[in-house]
Amino acid sequence: MNIFKRLFRIGQAEIHAVLDGVEDPVQITETGIVEMKENLTLTLESLAKVKAMVIRAKNEKEKKRSEAQDYGNKAVILISKAQNGDIDIAQAERLAKEALLRKEQLISEINELDVQRIEHENIASDIQKNIEILKFNITKWENELKTLKAKIRISKVTQEVNKQMAKIDSDSTLNMLERIKEKIAEEDALFQAYAALNKCNISVDDEIDIAIGANEQNVDSELDEIKRKLGMQ
Repeated sequence: MNIFKRLFRIGQAEIHAVLDGVEDPVQITETGIVEMKENLTLTLESLAKVKAMVIRAKNEKEKKRSEAQDYGNKAVILISKAQNGDIDIAQAERLAKEALLRKEQLISEINELDVQRIEHENIASDIQKNIEILKFNITKWENELKTLKAKIRISKVTQEVNKQMAKIDSDSTLNMLERIKEKIAEEDALFQAYAALNKCNISVDDEIDIAIGANEQNVDSELDEIKRKLGMQ
């Protein structure tokens, strides 16, 4: 993954700027972490194999060293037997020489095993360094992922709040008040219309009663005049 490899080469200050420019930085970061963990597993397997080669080289070296020492001891024994007259001197020297040749061959092989062991140990050391780097980067990017997720959550919340605030502006408030004003006007007009209809349905008797009630003082005066004429007063 090119973008993730690039992130390893840039500074901390540029990380979020690069991530902000990709389509899905969380998914890319998660994928990169998975790849690093897969590489870590493979690297650990390689380290185990190299260390096994070091161990085999050491074991083989000890075995050959023991064999070389044994051939050296045999050469001494052969010459001692020839000196004591137990075996022919020529035969003893021939066999002793053969034993010493095999000893020298084993010593040469031991030296070669030492070279191989040192090479394997150097390789193991380099692999171990790579493992430590991978572990460091995995931890680093797991922390970066947490920070990135938190940043995205905050960004989403901020955007949502901004959207809500954008809906609650002065124009919206004025429009709402105008709608309320229109509603009140509609209700008042409807009330007046019903009142007019009720007035049209008033009977003559109701009008008389209303008139009487409205001119009650005049009615009382007229009633007193009627009583006076009849001699009731």
